[in-house]
Amino acid sequence: MVSFHLGRNVFRTTRTSENVYLSHKYCPRSFVYFAESIIAGATAGVFVEAALYPIDTVKTRLQAARGGGKVVLKGLYSGLGGNLAGVLPASAIFLGVYEPAKQKLLKALPENLSAFAHLTAGALGGAASSLVRVPTEVVKQRMQTGQFASAPAAVRLIVAKEGFRGLYAGYGSFLLRDLPFDAIQFCIYEQLRIGYKLAAQRDLNDPENAIIGAVAGAITGTVTNPLDVIKTRLMVQGSSKQYKGILDCVRTIMREEGTHAFLKGIGPRVLWIGIGGSIFFGVLEKTKQMLAKKRPENHKSFYPKQE
Repeated sequence: MVSFHLGRNVFRTTRTSENVYLSHKYCPRSFVYFAESIIAGATAGVFVEAALYPIDTVKTRLQAARGGGKVVLKGLYSGLGGNLAGVLPASAIFLGVYEPAKQKLLKALPENLSAFAHLTAGALGGAASSLVRVPTEVVKQRMQTGQFASAPAAVRLIVAKEGFRGLYAGYGSFLLRDLPFDAIQFCIYEQLRIGYKLAAQRDLNDPENAIIGAVAGAITGTVTNPLDVIKTRLMVQGSSKQYKGILDCVRTIMREEGTHAFLKGIGPRVLWIGIGGSIFFGVLEKTKQMLAKKRPENHKSFYPKQE
């Protein structure tokens, strides 16, 4: 038996040959549930980024190219290491906020408003994780477009030339894209799962979770592509300040390149997010199942029912 203090509470753990469990009597449900959420989120996020980074790089280069600029297909893994270092905590934060918020909203709202609960929880998770995701995205996309050779050098030079605010370049456009993206993607995914489970009268298996994740990702990626183009242009412009803000960016693109420019990179983006949704939600659900199996048998009634 091992004890440790946290504030006024004393937590006791029971060691087994495989795991160390927090005692049901002393461990708050919300703490354990939060821990499971961040582990599952971090695992899923890293899997997706590592597997599909080259497609993301091609998408970024297509969107960043102005006019008839050529896209270079070398160095497709440029910036992967630094990106994973940011994706891990960002994904953990997102799921750490999304899952508890979803459960609270589902309990507080009528059953026919479950979509609103999923939309709201997705937006809250996106807003919380943006504090880490935006600097990560800025560094990643500058490296993908060949501006820097390493993540540490990128951070150092961005701060030197643009100040700390340079790491948050395009923050407004990022929120404009990612809050609706996160809200829509998770809402579609959750609603499709609910409908499928009702029709099948059983829990979903791993391939079914992956397919539903792919559908949710592809739909959301298509709808939000114009917002992604704007976000990419603002993030990669650096100190040149080609665009003065979101509205100026929209007007300039329409004037110089036409409205079709907002569809740049849509092929790689939909492919990337569709496959990414399949991997992310597949790994997410599998990780959650594995963590649930690690709980002691007498803890099963201790956790909120998954929706």
